[in-house]
Amino acid sequence: MDPPVASPTSWSRLRGAIVLACHGLRGRRLLWGATCFGTGVGGYFALPVEPSAPQIGAVGVCVVLLVLLGWWLRQGVGLLALFAAALMAGLLVAALRTQVVAGPVLEFRYYGAVEGRVVKLDRSASGAPRITLDQVRLDGFAPDRTPRRVRLSMHGPGPVAPKPGARMMTTAHLSGPNGPAEPGGFDFQRHAWFQKLGAIGYSRLPLLQSGPADGGLALIIDRMRAGIGAGLRESLPGQRGEIAAAITTGDRSGLSAEVVEALRVSNLAHLLAISGLHMGLLVGFVFWATRGGLALWPAVALRHPTRAWAAAVALPFALFYLFLSGGSVATQRAFVMAVVMLGAILLGRKALSLRSVAIAALIVLLWRPESITGPGFQMSFAATGALVIAFRALTRLRQNDAWAPWFKGWRGAILSLLVSSIVAGAATAPFAALHFNRVGQLGVLANLLAVPAMGTLVMPLLLIGLILWPLGLEAGPFWLAGQGIAWIVWVAEWIASLPGAVSHVPAPQVVVLPLLGLSMALFGAARTVGRGIGLALFGLALGLWATSPRPALLISSDGRLVGTMTLQGRHLSRDTGAGFVASVWLENDGDGETQAEAATRAPPLKGLPDIWALRGKTGLQTALEECAERGGWLVTPVRVDAAVPGCRIFEERTLRNTGAIALYGSENDGYAPPWRMVTARETQGRRPWVPGQPSPQ
Repeated sequence: MDPPVASPTSWSRLRGAIVLACHGLRGRRLLWGATCFGTGVGGYFALPVEPSAPQIGAVGVCVVLLVLLGWWLRQGVGLLALFAAALMAGLLVAALRTQVVAGPVLEFRYYGAVEGRVVKLDRSASGAPRITLDQVRLDGFAPDRTPRRVRLSMHGPGPVAPKPGARMMTTAHLSGPNGPAEPGGFDFQRHAWFQKLGAIGYSRLPLLQSGPADGGLALIIDRMRAGIGAGLRESLPGQRGEIAAAITTGDRSGLSAEVVEALRVSNLAHLLAISGLHMGLLVGFVFWATRGGLALWPAVALRHPTRAWAAAVALPFALFYLFLSGGSVATQRAFVMAVVMLGAILLGRKALSLRSVAIAALIVLLWRPESITGPGFQMSFAATGALVIAFRALTRLRQNDAWAPWFKGWRGAILSLLVSSIVAGAATAPFAALHFNRVGQLGVLANLLAVPAMGTLVMPLLLIGLILWPLGLEAGPFWLAGQGIAWIVWVAEWIASLPGAVSHVPAPQVVVLPLLGLSMALFGAARTVGRGIGLALFGLALGLWATSPRPALLISSDGRLVGTMTLQGRHLSRDTGAGFVASVWLENDGDGETQAEAATRAPPLKGLPDIWALRGKTGLQTALEECAERGGWLVTPVRVDAAVPGCRIFEERTLRNTGAIALYGSENDGYAPPWRMVTARETQGRRPWVPGQPSPQ
């Protein structure tokens, strides 16, 4: 018997339902378009293999055809074709960006002369002065093989204070950017690729100036930033001046490790990063000060659009702050969002709406699609979108007679501050925990106490001080700003000292982050059913996070460190050295102990292979004999040429090809055999930023 064939009536009903659904999306087309575009960008970075040039061309052709189809069927299902075009356009933009920033990457260790122009000054995680050079020249390297940028940590004698734009030279050790500390972890090689950073290293010799400082607007601005930072440190000695310089010029090189740690534990570290909060506070202060001043002039206030005028005045201040702060990716993103909001005011639209958030996200992703992989993009747009949704609900409550009294006077101000802190904290908490493996338990309280001081004292008074500086009247505003900074530091240190101020969270499996991002994007773009799907995806992500296994065994990419799981936590093969990798492993385990304490743990879980972890050639022959006799693994950072039956050897050449190695247990018990080995190269895929892979053509 032939299967039943759908009647034309049933097809017509299905088509009508699809058309009706598309018409229902028309009021939220921009939100869905941004969601699809961002999904395409994220999908590109999740690909295991880099698309070839013909494949990228085919995607471009599909985008054009889908746009034409969407226009042709614009009265019906064409909207779905446009969403598909946005999805593929996101992948296309990210692929093209990868080709635009492509440059040589150092594939071996280099020791010799390094010369270049200083483009950035900062400090490493250990506090050492660090410089980034472009227009690089290396001894014996042809220009087409020389990295476009090189970053050096300076451990030599004497101060390191070259001017931006100066040509400097030294003798340094260089190598290519390191891969993930563990499979599936943060990929510094990808991060460096999009920063055009082809080599990193260090020097123990002093810097020498090899040429005069170049001119140019960017370098003039850098020198102005350095001068303002020095002036703030002189006006506000100690950590007050360092924090003022950090939130004004982006220079965090002088911050003490104790203050930074207190701010992190208290969930106030975002006050140091120049992002949406700082740009919003600055632009908001200028906007309301201008509008308030114009309101005092009735002839102007009653006849002219003072709201639009105030937005026009605030725009150049946002641009000035972008340049003054160094123009980091986070500041660029904040500037885009500020321009979108002010532009909406100039056009007579709502300044803060989900459409404005979607426009800002599209601009940022078109400009720097790689930013979608970083915590800054994820946290800032999650917080902004959540605040828009929350305050839209508060607006409806304000119009309700029963709730209206709660929104008047000081009660309304306190309620708004409380809601904004809770909502922003809740929206960013999953991403903060995922990227930094810690949750500030008292972060809401810390933000309630510290953020008002930042908004009412620190940012406005620093701006006023900068404006009055040419007149020599900056001392008063800077001193008052310093009092606000002192209050913020006191709050951070007090919160950090309280028991249970921070809890450590283990890192989830890779799929959790995309699910979190997609769930929040769907919740913002959709209504009713779509939001239900978003909540379901969010719950799925949390469930997968809770059941994510941690590796029973970890081997670093250079063979200098081995971490085996015990009943007390991860045991590390050494108590000093390889400190960065050790800290990353312990953080990803959700372990708050130090490397020295982790090195005392024993014994490893049953079933793990016997491990001989060597620091060098000392004891190599004895270890090889014992490994062969007992049938275990030997890990060493040096080259081993001999093959030993019964002993699996992970040495310098092997690890160079595999990167870091993780050993997982069975699905039922993550710490029991049979074992499954995963390498960093497998999780990175065949991408241009991975060593040994061809650059995109």
